[in-house]
Amino acid sequence: MGPTALVVVIVVTALAFDFTNGFHDSANAIATSISTKALTPRVALAMAAVFNVVGALISTKVAKTVGGGIIDPPSGGTSGLIVVLAALGGAIAWNLLTWYFGLPSSSSHALIGGLVGAALAASRSVKWQGVFDKVIVPMIVSPIVGFGLAYAVMVGVLWIFRRSNVVRVNRGFRWAQIVSAAVMSFGHGTQDAQKTMGVIALCLVVSGHLGAGADIPLWVILSSAAAIAAGTYSGGWRIMRTIGRRIYPLTPASGFAAQSVASAVLLGTAGLGLPVSTTHVVTSSVMGVGATQRFSAVRWSVAGNIIFAWVLTIPAAAAVSALIWAVLHAVTS
Repeated sequence: MGPTALVVVIVVTALAFDFTNGFHDSANAIATSISTKALTPRVALAMAAVFNVVGALISTKVAKTVGGGIIDPPSGGTSGLIVVLAALGGAIAWNLLTWYFGLPSSSSHALIGGLVGAALAASRSVKWQGVFDKVIVPMIVSPIVGFGLAYAVMVGVLWIFRRSNVVRVNRGFRWAQIVSAAVMSFGHGTQDAQKTMGVIALCLVVSGHLGAGADIPLWVILSSAAAIAAGTYSGGWRIMRTIGRRIYPLTPASGFAAQSVASAVLLGTAGLGLPVSTTHVVTSSVMGVGATQRFSAVRWSVAGNIIFAWVLTIPAAAAVSALIWAVLHAVTS
């Protein structure tokens, strides 16, 4: 297979990853709105798809971090492109596995783990300082911030509306959830669609179709946005049930608080070019609002399984990518 044909295969595979990211992470934006009946599933999915596209078109800071801040663009023509293809294969495999078991793991970290694993298997350079500063630290800090802020916001909501009519308050927060779900979807687009843009840009740099440091082409931005929107609209019902019901039974008020905090964290980190996990931020925010009722209200056994998947994602995706690289290298050499 020639380099140009391999580039086409990688672009298609990257968009396939983007699609799996959409249906895997669609729960992030809309699970709370659906669980509280603020929106019907199809309306919520359609709205999430639209705002994912809008978010993806706003900035490319996260894309540039993923495309050039995790590994050095692998040289060597076809051999370098195989590294990128193996990274995508590992990320897709981990996405599908965790989706099957209904675990809201991070598509972002699966992709980053895939890049690191494939690069190490091919003896290519990994930017460990970039991985630590832009991936590991935000991976640890963002869920803590999400949990703490969601707890504080929910305490404030409970205090402000402590003497209000519950039915009227719930009706108001259902309307507010529509807005917060839209903002959440926008934040998801600014984060997750950009990661695929970054990988496609990396592929184009390796193949010589794009200069290092050049702006990401418009067709890459539009195709990545369209793929994640299509995946979002297809729905990720298994993971929606986990986030919307199994961790903590949300109310309209708590759903609004969790979504609002998660949106703020996602937009803030996207502005800094940090590729954080929307899954981590949303799930920790749901845990935060649940803990305000009583600590035991959160189903910590379910939360424990989710956290285990979080910890495992980067090394597992890296291992699968390394295996895929070994197979592809053996076939093409």
